[in-house]
Parts: sequence; C-alpha cells; structure tokens
Amino acid sequence: MRIHAAALRYFDAVRRAGSIRGGARELNVASSAVNRQILKLENEFDAPLFERLNSGLKLTEAGEIFARHTTTVLQDASRFQDELAALKGGRRGEIGIVAVEGLTHAFLPAVIEKMLGVYPDLHFRVQTMESHSIPQVLADGESDVGVAFSISSSPEIEQLAYGHFHIGAIMRPDHPLAKEPRLTLLNTLAYPWILGNENLSIRPLLEPTLRTLGQTAPIIVESSSLELMKNLALRGAGITFQSVFGFEDELQANKLVHIPVTHTAPIFRDLSIQVRKGRALSASTQTFINIAAEELSRRERKDRNR
Repeated sequence: MRIHAAALRYFDAVRRAGSIRGGARELNVASSAVNRQILKLENEFDAPLFERLNSGLKLTEAGEIFARHTTTVLQDASRFQDELAALKGGRRGEIGIVAVEGLTHAFLPAVIEKMLGVYPDLHFRVQTMESHSIPQVLADGESDVGVAFSISSSPEIEQLAYGHFHIGAIMRPDHPLAKEPRLTLLNTLAYPWILGNENLSIRPLLEPTLRTLGQTAPIIVESSSLELMKNLALRGAGITFQSVFGFEDELQANKLVHIPVTHTAPIFRDLSIQVRKGRALSASTQTFINIAAEELSRRERKDRNR
C-alpha cells in the first residue's frame, strides 16, 4: 500500500533486517534512499531511532516506541486491503502464521485446507520456530497469528483460544511398556529417553517432576528436532515424551503408541492461538482464528476421549 508514508515502510524494513543495506535489499531500493528516510525521521523526532553498532543497528528507546506505532499502522493497512478486496467481491489477502514444528504435520494443513475453501486466493506465509520465540515475532508485527505450546504471559500478546493436551510417552508397539494404559516418569527410568532440549517447551514440564523424584533421566539424545526424535522412536532407540501433535500419522498407523504420563495427576501442555494485543484483525485473519480454534477444540476432545 503506497498511501502510507515510505518512511514507515523503510523504517520497518531496517528494523527487521538490522541494517540499512538489509532493509534496502528487502525493499529493492537504493541504500542511500533508505538512509535518507531514516535520517529524516530522526531529524523530525529530534531523537535517534537506532544505535549504530559494529554488529548492525539496534533500536533506541525512541525507536522501540516508533516501532510499535509502525507495526500498528502497517498491520491496519493490510487489514484495509482485505476489507477493500471483500467489498469488491474478492477474497484475496495474506496471513502470516508462526507455529511450532509439530503443527505442520496435521493441524495446520487441516486449518489451511478449510481456509482455502473460504478464501481460495489467500496467500499464507508460514514459519516454524520454538514456542518461546513466537511472542516476540507477533509483538514485532512479523506475523499475524501464532500457535504454540506453553507460552508464558506477555503484556503484548493476547491469547484467543487454547486447549489442554496430554503429555505422553511415545514408543514402538513392541516396547515393554507399550501395553500400559498409564505411565509415571518413574516407570520409564529403566529405559533410554529421547528428549527435547532446553529450547523446547516440553523440557520444563518434565524436569520439576524428576527433581521431586530425586532421579536423573536416562537421556541418550537431546534435540530441538521433532522429526529426529520421532524417527529415533520409530527405530526403537528409546522413549520420547510429547503430545500427539506431529505424531498423528504414526499413531494412526500403529507404528507408535502414545501413553499418557501422570505424576500426582496427568501432565498436560497447553496449545494456544495468539495475536498481538490491541491490533484490529482483518476478516480473513479472524476467519483463520475461528477455524483454528474449532480444530483445536476438536482435537482436544479427541485427546481427552482416547
């Protein structure tokens, strides 16, 4: 949308790239033109927006304030485009989604498929990352909707829907524990563990229980890759601990089993749908959230009834 000042778009690109040159490359304009816009803004505000460091540009306090304003304006511009297209009878637009890796196997494909039935010309930008990184991506306006596990509360993030899902021990059907209806962590300590590392939200859910037991987990592999942990479990290398997300096909085919883990009570992890607090949502983004919330509720009911 060219109706908004070029300075806002230039500032936002530089903020995200961390350099004048990187922002210019993203915008496909000359670095000198971007630099002029940044200097003009700083002159108008009578305050520097970036610290010039050897490693790149870092927002100053004034820059942080202006970044929040810029994010709001540019996201509202995107919403306006969607509403204008709808007024003209179109269903075009774009949605940025950031989610954890496990949701790319079944959850997100199901939601996107339903969305395309309503908005066949919609463009999706999907990126995956660890849960703890997602709130900042939303706060910075780099994505519209986040779906992640066990995110701590943030003043900049609004949670719109969530579901509780069992943490289970995942193993091959021929594992000695595979026929048990429930397991405690203590039951599993005689067998090798394949565990998510400190970057994954599963880790802090299990470690407090181990500390209360006074036990050390028999971890043979630590990883941030769900795919690696799944493939090791399929090979019979050990037990991994996850919710069912990312393992749906293997569980359905009975190549793996998921046995709920308890301590004094079942251990759950929360999956939530979030946006930046205070932003106005486009019609397509709101529809995506509604469909994702329905899918979340459906899967939560299935998880509880297993």
